[in-house]
Amino acid sequence: MAALPSQQIRFCTARDGTRLAYASIGSGPPLVKAANWLSHLDYDWESTVWRHWLKELSSRFHLLRYDERGCGLSDWDVERFAFEDWVEDLETVVDAAGLDRFPLLGISQGGPVAIAYAVRHPERVSHLLLLGSYAQGRRKRAKAQEEVELIDALIDLVRLGWGRADPTYRQMFVARFLPEGTQEQWRAFDELQRRTTSAANAWRFIDEFANIDVLDLAPRVTAPTLILCARREPDNNFQASRMLAGLIPGSRLVPLDSANHLLPEQDPAWPRFLAELDAFLGSTPRPQPAPPGS
Repeated sequence: MAALPSQQIRFCTARDGTRLAYASIGSGPPLVKAANWLSHLDYDWESTVWRHWLKELSSRFHLLRYDERGCGLSDWDVERFAFEDWVEDLETVVDAAGLDRFPLLGISQGGPVAIAYAVRHPERVSHLLLLGSYAQGRRKRAKAQEEVELIDALIDLVRLGWGRADPTYRQMFVARFLPEGTQEQWRAFDELQRRTTSAANAWRFIDEFANIDVLDLAPRVTAPTLILCARREPDNNFQASRMLAGLIPGSRLVPLDSANHLLPEQDPAWPRFLAELDAFLGSTPRPQPAPPGS
């Protein structure tokens, strides 16, 4: 089998001067992945959390992905840290890569960013693919004051405990993202958390995620849209995806038989996700060796 080309890491500059790291790998039609929290363009290839994602997606597409501001290889010390900045960063990366029209993948909070981009640039987004996503962050969709207080308590716990050597505080997020993961995957996820961002930025991310609201934007999406979510995800996330599917015209919802937010490689829902992706985007995987270096 022919070896894959090496991952190419480059940098571009956002409107406010923030340096953003982006990477491309693979051949074939383009696929852009909107950034989501906890990524590191280099380390992701070593991590059991993301390695199978990168192998499979780059075997089908010319994959373009990037680290959010405050995360991974992008600048960590940034003043602006809001949803609008994340949408503008996606615009900056896509323009720097010279892409014209492409399918857009949004995972978790990358979904609302992808929705906002698709509404702003309908001529550029051919398909929209969303996994474990939502229209409103947890603070916005809370039904009672007790829910808001619990969310704020969890956010404050990140502020106080994220940077400690004791992983107990970060394990709370491991349990939410990979409840059915292996011990090795739990360790890898905690290492990913430690490497990808600072304690201060982790708090800023979580606080801003809770305030996301694209309720008014979602009905304006015109691209064909496929929404997938694990049925048994914690925090009732499936209902959030179900609500999102009701907002985006003509979208299709695919429930996945899993509790995992990020779909580890051994999860039976992982091949189902890939099959749905191939059917939706007309993609075909190519044989490939182990992950390349960057």
